[in-house]
Amino acid sequence: MTERIGFVGLGIMGQGMAHNLLKAGFPLIVWNRTASKAESLIKAGVQVAETPAQVAAQSDIIVVCVSDTPDVEAVLFGDNGLYETLRSGSLVIDCSTISPVATKEFAHKLTEKQATMLDAPISGGSEGAANGTLSIMVGGASADVERAMPVFEAMGKTITHVGDCGAGQTVKLVNQILVVNNMLGVAEALLFAQAGGVNLEKALQAVEAGAAGSWMLSNRAPQVVDRDWRPGFTIDLQQKDLRLVLEAADKFGTPIPSTSLIFQLYRTLQKQGLGGDGNHALVKALEHVAGFAINE
Repeated sequence: MTERIGFVGLGIMGQGMAHNLLKAGFPLIVWNRTASKAESLIKAGVQVAETPAQVAAQSDIIVVCVSDTPDVEAVLFGDNGLYETLRSGSLVIDCSTISPVATKEFAHKLTEKQATMLDAPISGGSEGAANGTLSIMVGGASADVERAMPVFEAMGKTITHVGDCGAGQTVKLVNQILVVNNMLGVAEALLFAQAGGVNLEKALQAVEAGAAGSWMLSNRAPQVVDRDWRPGFTIDLQQKDLRLVLEAADKFGTPIPSTSLIFQLYRTLQKQGLGGDGNHALVKALEHVAGFAINE
């Protein structure tokens, strides 16, 4: 029997993920704080709930994809939250990026309802969400991962069970360290190429298939060259993730000097009102220092 899927959070990532679950044939009920974001799903015949509690009451598996730790807590345990009507045997899959410590606390509390939880943060930007090619790093019990696999396969291409509850969130923070440091390298390289007077498109074509190639280079560098700041992932959301990284690194006693610098560079852009730009707009902070801009 096909499991009934609830989906909470229809933001820049959740929209595509929910549509892909629908395409895969899952019965779907959704909720979003801003109801208008469900319009495209309504047109596709999806049921829209009035509260998260209504989602839980009608679902076997509930996918949550919201912004931050307090948002997940509110969706789970706030007024009209999932916890109020969560049924025994339900599985909550949290695809948000939040604190690994809080994740373990939330999962423990759900056991009071004989429900289980997987932390399954995602990577791949809005493109990956829309195309069903996300990378999903999963923490939790093996049996729950096996049960959730058809859901994961509808949303992503690379699904990796990385360990117990909380491990998914830790690995996602590893991912974010790599993403932002990669983007800093892309920004520096493009500024260098611009200063050197070479054709930027040709330069990218020459290097992206070699050892310097990466997802960020192939997908975000062309946007920088085109001065296209539309977000696959916003600066504000990136900063939220980096704040989680810095907090965890402090607890671990791990030095992360480059990531700390990038956090400060993004902060300067937020102060300029650019928090809604894509995270590739990191280059703007370096352009300010350099005194010239790419392709302007």
